[in-house]
Amino acid sequence: MSELLARHRAVMPQWMSLYYDEPIEIVSGKGNHVVDAAGETYLDFFAGILTNMIGYDVAEVREAVERQLASGVVHTSTLYLLRGQVELAEKIARISRIPDAKVFFTNSGTEANELALLLASVARRSNQVLAMRQSYHGKSFAATAVTSIRTWKNNGLSPFNVSFLHGADRHLPQFARLSDHDYAAVCVEDLRHVLATATGGDVAALIAEPIQGVGGFTMAPDGLFAAYKEVLDEHGILFIADEVQTGWGRTGENFWGIANHGVVPDAMTFAKGLGNGIAIGGVVARGDLMDGPQAIGLATFGGNPIATAAANATLDYVLDHDLQANAAARGAEIIGGLREAAPRFPFVGDVRGKGLMFALELIDPETGRPNAALATRMLEETKARGLLVGKGGLYGNTMRMAPPLTLTQAEAADGLRILVESLEAIA
Repeated sequence: MSELLARHRAVMPQWMSLYYDEPIEIVSGKGNHVVDAAGETYLDFFAGILTNMIGYDVAEVREAVERQLASGVVHTSTLYLLRGQVELAEKIARISRIPDAKVFFTNSGTEANELALLLASVARRSNQVLAMRQSYHGKSFAATAVTSIRTWKNNGLSPFNVSFLHGADRHLPQFARLSDHDYAAVCVEDLRHVLATATGGDVAALIAEPIQGVGGFTMAPDGLFAAYKEVLDEHGILFIADEVQTGWGRTGENFWGIANHGVVPDAMTFAKGLGNGIAIGGVVARGDLMDGPQAIGLATFGGNPIATAAANATLDYVLDHDLQANAAARGAEIIGGLREAAPRFPFVGDVRGKGLMFALELIDPETGRPNAALATRMLEETKARGLLVGKGGLYGNTMRMAPPLTLTQAEAADGLRILVESLEAIA
């Protein structure tokens, strides 16, 4: 592995992150487990950053892709009718709950967010945008502009005039002692103040993640976005829900993360898990909003036959097996177990999450400040015991986990055991 690592470092950029002191090469996978080049097996609680949504080597997905490959048509572009693309769009429009919905497919969540922002700016004839503090929406120019984590931004250049809102920053001392109700009230008043002081009165949209992914699975209290939308509607401001990480039933309580707030947005972006490892993303939006741009549009690769074959099979599998319910049940077991164990470990500052999207925040037990070094050690301890997890958060001190939605009860128990044993090793 050291030879491959040396080759990687010779031809890949220095800013391209690798996990672990001794990075691993994953060479095979089955179900919810993967195997590395050294023959070590791991239970996967990060799923390719929430992308292998129903696990590895799923027959229904593999066979759908193989059938499309066997047809000889791997690519045609959107200049031609694509049956699989239309069928997938019909399904997503139906389950989106957005009135008269239309869908456009991209290759990634970043591209999807770019398109959603374009739709809003065209509709409102404005480059003013609202976004959330601690947000992450991608690595392109516009997506970085609405990202609010310093470590993911190379500069302050932006095609948008962006104002950032409170809503997922309860750790700040001015909010820490507030109830959900009082915190939401403060956030709404802050939104009104931002609109009155920091904008020109013609804001295009608010873009927000129902649960902040890279931000460490931080989230607004349920109902805050409904309260925000009341204010947005007063000004004609559109609401975009970034469901790249929270969609497809992952949060357990609802099929879309934003539904926890009782809101139907004007547009939703999606990607990651839909293709179960094959690149696909997109936007589902009100028909009038999607039809707004006047310039010619197409996608060379977006919604291509291979990607939509995988996505149709993946979405059908999620719905046919009621994986939303499984996410709710398995997530409750793991989150409940972590909360039960947490008082034993004073360096665990928080356990949070919904469904199979949960996190541990690690702190200095004496100061209460974020402890990124502990998170790095936790990453190594879980790996040593056969569990892959993620690391992130605003301060790099959060273990974020999102197993495949197919996680079994036995696997949930095994993952919980390893997490607690890793905490014990640190203690």
